[in-house]
Amino acid sequence: MEESGAQAVESEADPGALIAQLREENTSLAPALAHTHQALTDTHKELKHARLERDLFKEQLAAYLRRLYAARSEKSSVRTADLFFNEAEAQSPATDAGVEAVVAGVEVKVPAHARRKGGRKPLSADLPRTVLRHELPVAERICARDGAALNEIGVEISEQLDIVLATIRVLRHERVKYACPCCRQGVVVAPRPAQITPKGLFSEGALAHIITAKYQDALPLYRQALILKRCGGDIARHTLAANVMRVGAAVTPLINLMRD
Repeated sequence: MEESGAQAVESEADPGALIAQLREENTSLAPALAHTHQALTDTHKELKHARLERDLFKEQLAAYLRRLYAARSEKSSVRTADLFFNEAEAQSPATDAGVEAVVAGVEVKVPAHARRKGGRKPLSADLPRTVLRHELPVAERICARDGAALNEIGVEISEQLDIVLATIRVLRHERVKYACPCCRQGVVVAPRPAQITPKGLFSEGALAHIITAKYQDALPLYRQALILKRCGGDIARHTLAANVMRVGAAVTPLINLMRD
């Protein structure tokens, strides 16, 4: 006890020994402090990465929810501005043709573009036209000033685009039978016309319309069935699907030849 107390008094009395001891302890703690600092830095990086992933997952979840529960429409409900794909265009200054731009202190004249003439775009000349002639009644073809009969001097023409709704009709094939008038035998029947689906319910024109509407216009078969029913043709959807499959099987050799 007396010796330990003496050593304590001696150590307290010697500042150099105390400073050396503190330096030794500081040197021994330096690696642990560096390891702790590195671990803390890695934790901050992982936390930042986790936050970015969290925000990304939230955006993906919101997009899935919009697609699942939003109102059905041909257009997306997400605004283009929300996608942040136009940052470069939004941040860059807009320049119009025909305006003098100053770039790096040098004046550059941009030639003006040719403006399109305004007004309604004319209807295609390839469309069939039905002429509807509007004339005054005979009793009104009299001049109000002197009572003379009016003569035709020309016409004013205006055109409208008209759409004729789908017309459903039935093609009734009557194959004439022939027989010998003497023996009443040897009956001959006029041949059936060539069809892509023999004994099928639909004509080639109807099949072309159904397939074009489905694969070109993205009109499902169940909607086409509703349209046909509204126009007077009550056809089940599975009937439409079966005929589409038959047409696909019939044209497969042609498609293979085109691929070859």
